Amino acid sequence: MHLNASQITVMLPVRDLTRARDFYERALALPAGEPRPDGKVVYHCGGTEIALFPRPEGTKAEHTALSFRVDDIRASVEQLESRGVVFSDYDLPGLKTVEHVCVLGSEKAAWFTDPDGNILCLHEDIPSPPA
Repeated sequence: MHLNASQITVMLPVRDLTRARDFYERALALPAGEPRPDGKVVYHCGGTEIALFPRPEGTKAEHTALSFRVDDIRASVEQLESRGVVFSDYDLPGLKTVEHVCVLGSEKAAWFTDPDGNILCLHEDIPSPPA
């Protein structure tokens, strides 16, 4: 068994599947999800799947559940904001956003939540300077 060749599915609990599907399909512009017999709805993103599954109590996670790598974080933030996505801003020691974006070492990041409180992120890799 070689896990590095396995399909990865990120499991995200949601209280209201209809509301969650609207957010993922309208605001994030993901192609329509595939309903599964067990009640999940699965989205295909690159080589990964996102599975929304009904859970009456929703999420309990206080960390980033998933991050979408983008080529231009500022343009991506603007595009998602135009569809109603609200980004979080932080001003903490070692974590400060400017216009929703924080530089963290070798990447830029911006966070937002889905309607069920799952913390999602956009990140853009910062190219290493030439040696």
